[in-house]
Amino acid sequence: MSVELEKLLEQAATEPAYRPAFFQALLDADVWVLGRSVDHTLTAESTVELTHWEKADGESIIPFFTSEQVLSEVCESGEPWVKLPVKILFELTRGNNLFLNPKCRTGKEFSASEIAALLDNRGDALSEQRVIEGGETLLISAIDELPAQLVSSLTTLFAGLKPVRRAFLAEIREGEGLASNLLLGIEADENIDAIIQQAGQVAVDTLPDDALIDLCEITDQPTGISHFFTAHITPFYERRWGSFLRDFKGSQRIL
Repeated sequence: MSVELEKLLEQAATEPAYRPAFFQALLDADVWVLGRSVDHTLTAESTVELTHWEKADGESIIPFFTSEQVLSEVCESGEPWVKLPVKILFELTRGNNLFLNPKCRTGKEFSASEIAALLDNRGDALSEQRVIEGGETLLISAIDELPAQLVSSLTTLFAGLKPVRRAFLAEIREGEGLASNLLLGIEADENIDAIIQQAGQVAVDTLPDDALIDLCEITDQPTGISHFFTAHITPFYERRWGSFLRDFKGSQRIL
């Protein structure tokens, strides 16, 4: 797991598409932390004395590491450490800032608020979910120039999610004269809620801080938002079947 986590950490550092997978793997991982425990069995209520480091700006952080090897490369020989599941570490240190793999080529600082979000909703970046009632009037239009980084990161994400068939981007506003925001429509065979959560996290990490985006599922409805997307918008992502079909045809035998 530590090798996979370190690989995902490197990928997530430069490409938002890998961040949902990194956070998921992190929450399921064990990590190495400087300090000592007075309890033999570790739980969220255990007494653990953890080492704090001070950053250059004077801020205190708790260092933790993806593996014992990474810890030994950074820390002095003989420093005590404990191995903890990340969820227990985050529960024990609520309100503190933590740093994964400090002093290494690739690391990640976690603020107290970010840790709380990871624990409370496993990193779901969507701030609100609602069902649009049939009587609401929404103005949807095509986008002249798609946000390049958003499209690139979402395409990378969807390429690794087999259930995703197509994805569309448009602009949406709730009335004339009101500000518009992006609308991401996703068509998938299954697991749409989990896919929307991951896409939302990638979008939040990719768009400017003041940009807003809504996400919705695209279905085969003959009217409404789904129909608008499928009839009037060209998908920026579409699942490719070509290589699979070529492999299938090549393996056929006639008896």
